[in-house]
Amino acid sequence: MGLTNTPQDVLALMEKENVQVVDLRFMDFPGLWQHFSVPAHAIDADSFEEGLGFDGSSIRGWQAINESDMIVKPVADSAFIDPFTTHKTLVMICNICDPITGEDYTRDPRNIARKAENYIKSAGIADIAYFGPEAEFFIFDDIRFDQNEHSGYYFLDSVEGRWNTGREEGPNLGYKPRYKEGYFPVQPTDSMHDIRTEMMLTMESMGIPVEAHHHEVATGGQSEIDMRFGKLVWMADNLLKYKYIIKNTAKKHGKTVTFMPKPIWNDNGSGMHIHMSFWKDNKNLFYGDNYAGLSQTALYAIGGLLKHAPAVLAFTNPTTNSYKRLVPGYEAPVNLAYSQRNRSAAVRIPMYSASEKAKRFEFRCPDPSSNPYLAFAAMVMAAVDGIQNKIEPGEPLDKDIYDLPPQEAAKVPKTPGSLRAALEALEADHEFLLRGDVFTEDVVETWIDYKMENEVTALDLRPHPWEFSLYYDI
Repeated sequence: MGLTNTPQDVLALMEKENVQVVDLRFMDFPGLWQHFSVPAHAIDADSFEEGLGFDGSSIRGWQAINESDMIVKPVADSAFIDPFTTHKTLVMICNICDPITGEDYTRDPRNIARKAENYIKSAGIADIAYFGPEAEFFIFDDIRFDQNEHSGYYFLDSVEGRWNTGREEGPNLGYKPRYKEGYFPVQPTDSMHDIRTEMMLTMESMGIPVEAHHHEVATGGQSEIDMRFGKLVWMADNLLKYKYIIKNTAKKHGKTVTFMPKPIWNDNGSGMHIHMSFWKDNKNLFYGDNYAGLSQTALYAIGGLLKHAPAVLAFTNPTTNSYKRLVPGYEAPVNLAYSQRNRSAAVRIPMYSASEKAKRFEFRCPDPSSNPYLAFAAMVMAAVDGIQNKIEPGEPLDKDIYDLPPQEAAKVPKTPGSLRAALEALEADHEFLLRGDVFTEDVVETWIDYKMENEVTALDLRPHPWEFSLYYDI
């Protein structure tokens, strides 16, 4: 599904396009794209087999300083011409390998996703896992933040921000979406239309099929661009390209993008609903004659995902900010239930297309701060556990969950209330991730330790501005 298929295709493309620079990219452990560049003449046919060396000791969550050397092996099928660089640059996504053994590095997130893709085949579950993430994001005009020993603050701004209806803008034209009403009036209220269109067309030019783009619910430039579904690893690769295109297109226009789940208090946050289906022998395993047109296999998959959701959320909702979105009242799915229409349920079965080809379910908890390789892999492993162990998901919940009587609502399991709680759930429940050596004990332990030390505890130690409003005069 890439733009090229073989190393020879890449070398031919480089010659045809007069490429001057090759940019080699890979994913760090928490979920940021990293890169280094080499002159075009440094890449030949052997580079794809032998790889290129780099120092892995400074990559977050990776090697110790005494075992720092690593190898990147470019993936020919991932090659594309970078539309944002001054000099003609070809980009390739890479796999990470140990320079001594030559084996794939176990902490490389892309390797984990590749192993998940292979596991469903070796276990006889399916040939293909399809994913369709719907990532939301904010387009801001300005962001300032700092935290030190004597102060802590953030200031963000958007020409669309409802808070700017009274600002002198010379002139202020007043078309600013009301809180929770950004979904989705036409221009001029939707002032981000042309920027999103440019983002979409750039994606299409790079081989990423797009289904739609639109403004989202929140004020302040919240947006969504929907890519067409694809295979697990290919889709995770595309999501990284998606973020890269969106951020750099915004920068061209003097704007800034964040995939932070909840940057604006008291308005909707950014989720990343993920559609998933398993296929085997060209047949959709999730299509059937049970509830909402699902198969029994799909119901078992939902059962596994709901059972392991608290642990899975440590990967699909991996930031402290993630749990400021997962609260009642903002369309966020805090209830671990499934439904054919209810968008407040963690798992929803879309009903706008009932065909076999389109049948799938949607996991609504994840957000776009996640590392897609790890998020998709964790979802697959939870669903596979449900199928292998015939885990029933219980009865569907088609009522408005937020309007249930307190006694009935209390019976519906809830998502973790914090990153700490999700990491504790992962620590207690991760055996399902270890099957097929997809995740390893080292990966799980390193993830928990890194997140606890660098994010959970780091935030716990710092006073919050709102605490001064609550407690200063005590």
